Amino acid sequence: MKQLFLFPTLILLSMTFSSCEAKKQQSQPEESADTATVTVPVFNADSAYRYVKAQVDFGPRVPETPAHKACGDYLAEELNRFGATVVEQTAELQAFYGKVNARNIIGSYDVENPNRILLLAHWDSRAWSDHDSNPENWRKPVDGANDGASGVGVLLEIARQLQTQQPAVGIDILFVDAEDQGEPRWESNLRNSSQNYWCLGSQYWAANPHEAGYKARFGILLDMVGAPGATFPREAYSMQFAPHVVEKVWNEAQANGFGQHFVSKQSGYITDDHVPVNQVRGIPCIDIIQLTENGFGNYWHTQNDTMENIAPATLRAVGQTLLNIIYKEY
Repeated sequence: MKQLFLFPTLILLSMTFSSCEAKKQQSQPEESADTATVTVPVFNADSAYRYVKAQVDFGPRVPETPAHKACGDYLAEELNRFGATVVEQTAELQAFYGKVNARNIIGSYDVENPNRILLLAHWDSRAWSDHDSNPENWRKPVDGANDGASGVGVLLEIARQLQTQQPAVGIDILFVDAEDQGEPRWESNLRNSSQNYWCLGSQYWAANPHEAGYKARFGILLDMVGAPGATFPREAYSMQFAPHVVEKVWNEAQANGFGQHFVSKQSGYITDDHVPVNQVRGIPCIDIIQLTENGFGNYWHTQNDTMENIAPATLRAVGQTLLNIIYKEY
C-alpha cells in the first residue's frame, strides 16, 4: 500500500546517509554456524535490471488489462524456466470500486524441504497517478518501474541463481497481485474505512496459502528496491513482528558494504504486503522498502515511475544481501 503511519499521523522521515560505498561482491566461501563451507552466488544486477525492464515494457500491469495478463504469463513462464514448481492462485477480490480478478504466482524450490524461506513482491502497478504534480495525469496508470517491478526483478534473478545452486533450505517466491489498487487520493471518504482495499493479493494468500498449513522460518518482502541511492530504514511493523529477521538482514547488508542503503534508522508503520503475512499467516516477515526524507520518492504514484529511477547498484545491494541470507541458512 505504501502509506506511512505513526498512530496514525502521516510522517516524513529524516534519514541518515552513510558515506561508505558498496563493495563489489565476489562469490566466496562463507562459514556457517556448523562450520560447513558454502559458496554464495554472485548477484547479477544487469540481469535483474533486464527483468525490471521486461515488466515495464508490457505497459502498466493494472489487473484485468492485456498488459497485466501478458506480464503474468511471462512471470510464470520465467519461474518455470528457472526450475521452480509453479502454482497460480486466481481469485475475485473486493476492491473499493467493485470486484477485481487477481492472480498470485508462486514459484517453489525444494518443495519437500520443511525448512523454508518466503520471498515476495507485488507485480501489479497502480491504476492512477494520483500523486502526480499535474492533475491531468491523475487518472493515468503508472509504469511502476520501482513500485512493483524492481522487487520482482530482484526475485527473478534470485530464481535464476536457485536453478543452478540449491541452498540448504527450500525457497518460495511469491508474486502477489492487487497490492496497489487501493483508493485514490480523491476518494477521501474511504480513508477511515475499516475495509483495507490495499494488499488484496497478499491478504488472500495469507488466508488461503498455496499449500495447506504453509509455514516458513521467515519472510522478506521487497518493495521499491531499485532507485538510485535508495535508503531502507527498519520499518516499524517489521521491528514489531520480526526484529530478529531485521537484525539478520541489516547486519548482513552492512557487513558487505551496503550500509548506505540499509540504514539503522527506524521508520514508522507501513501497511504493506508483509502485514497479512505476519498477522494472518503467522510468519515473521519484514519489509525492505525505500524511504527518504521526502517519503517514498517524488516519482511515487506518478507518471515518472519509469526506468530512469532504476539503478543496477541498488538492485545489487538488495539482491546480494538476500543471496547471502539464503545460502547461509541451514
